[in-house]
Amino acid sequence: MITPSLRCLTVLAVLLFAGAGARAELPIIAKARAFVGPDAALDAIKSIHYVGSLITSDPTDARKLTYVTVDIMIQSPYRQRISNSSDKSIEVTALDSYDGWHRVQDPKDPARWKLMLLGKDQIKLLRANTWENLAFYRGLEREGGTVIDRGAATVDGVACRKIAFVHDDKIAFIRYFDEATGRLVLTEVGYGVAIRELGEIRVNGVRFPKTIITTAKGADGKPQSVTVTFDKVTVNESFPDGTFAVPAFSGK
Repeated sequence: MITPSLRCLTVLAVLLFAGAGARAELPIIAKARAFVGPDAALDAIKSIHYVGSLITSDPTDARKLTYVTVDIMIQSPYRQRISNSSDKSIEVTALDSYDGWHRVQDPKDPARWKLMLLGKDQIKLLRANTWENLAFYRGLEREGGTVIDRGAATVDGVACRKIAFVHDDKIAFIRYFDEATGRLVLTEVGYGVAIRELGEIRVNGVRFPKTIITTAKGADGKPQSVTVTFDKVTVNESFPDGTFAVPAFSGK
């Protein structure tokens, strides 16, 4: 029989051993979160809704631009829906926990649509992206990932700390934070893709980007860019049932 005092010592020993294996949070993470907003405000965010527009450039002719309406819904724990609408098509890519899907619909005839279920690798990437949007840099270890300090780096003339958020052996978000302020200067997600966030929209004391510019090299090696500008950001919105679920064959 374990006496009360021995029981307390046993619990204390477990906690000490558990703490010995845990890694302290990198100082730059706290600074980066503080730049975005207070901890209490960040931790209270369970959903984000972005509404705006997207501009893409033609890889063969940078003067040719395509304009698309964008609607992005992200909800904890792992739900996401991105809708891109133009006069040519309505494309929706969504994640519902471990189900992922992509639908293309004719805006002139809603009955004409195609649905594709996403594969394992695509779903894993969407789950990682969802976490990155809602966690505000903290807690990846609890999800089985790793946060690695890769040292100092200079980006756009700014002294930065290079931090890798490694979700698995194929998915990592490399973020460069301003050493002085914690501001996110650049994100790299592999395959030559670079993301910059410009401007801000403040909601409940939290900074969200006004514009996101993603650049990558096309198949021909020429740079191609996608610019998303948000008009509105809403947090903790309640989305209708079925928002993220795989659509029924009614096409709705």
